[in-house]
Amino acid sequence: MEMRQTDFGEQLRGWRQLRRMSQLDLALEADISTRHLSFIETGRSRPSREIVLRVAEQLDIPLRSRNLLLLAAGLAPAYPERSLDEPALDQARKAIDMILKGHEPFPALAVDRHWNMIAANGALGAFLEGVSPDLLQPPVNVLRLSLHPEGVAPRILNLGEWKAHLIDRLRGQYEASADPALGALCDELEEYPAPPARASTEYAGILVPLMLDMGGRRLSFFSTTTIFGTPVEVTLSEIAIEAFFPADPETAETLSGDWPKNNGADARAGKLRPPLSWNVGRP
Repeated sequence: MEMRQTDFGEQLRGWRQLRRMSQLDLALEADISTRHLSFIETGRSRPSREIVLRVAEQLDIPLRSRNLLLLAAGLAPAYPERSLDEPALDQARKAIDMILKGHEPFPALAVDRHWNMIAANGALGAFLEGVSPDLLQPPVNVLRLSLHPEGVAPRILNLGEWKAHLIDRLRGQYEASADPALGALCDELEEYPAPPARASTEYAGILVPLMLDMGGRRLSFFSTTTIFGTPVEVTLSEIAIEAFFPADPETAETLSGDWPKNNGADARAGKLRPPLSWNVGRP
């Protein structure tokens, strides 16, 4: 299902089906009658603002789509949307910068809802050896940068497993958000060449590491995702910080030394440090 600004009942029914909830289930969770829910889905009743927000909360609808649901019901949006370069989000920018800088000497980056990069720390430059300049033109999509044959992919030692991991994650995001851009990106990434994924016995099978050939050295990372905990603003709700940690002592030792600087990482990092306003919070 791809969400558009359409009839309220159609949107609500689409989200309910996407979440695999019956009318009875949703009515019970939202504390409204099944009859009333049926009436607003079919257009026989017009929902109140309170009802729209209540069912949206129970369906875990993203803030951007909650605004569309309100508009379709003839109501004003509830959640503001700003660019990160606006003064109101100054503290959020500072928080992102603090997290990215504080994670050095290990790589970290901030992305928007479509995996376009907002900002990165200096350590990420070490990943860029041999990457096509075309892939570094804004907006830089970090999944495309990772899996494209002219991107980082030729140096990913476990490309089959890493590609499968990223696509599984992206599919999950698409299914949760119904964002057609994520579906299109997933289809694009599927077409990129990679060896078949195979079950890994490394790291006790508890995570999929990113294993890179960095100038003849094998570096291994695992990643974590950080999001703003209680956003009530569309842009902040769609930002994620991806931080990479060393998955073995050798990687930690290598990146904690002078190796990144000696390999020109600082210079390359400048290519991936765009203004924080890049493609953030825009449809």
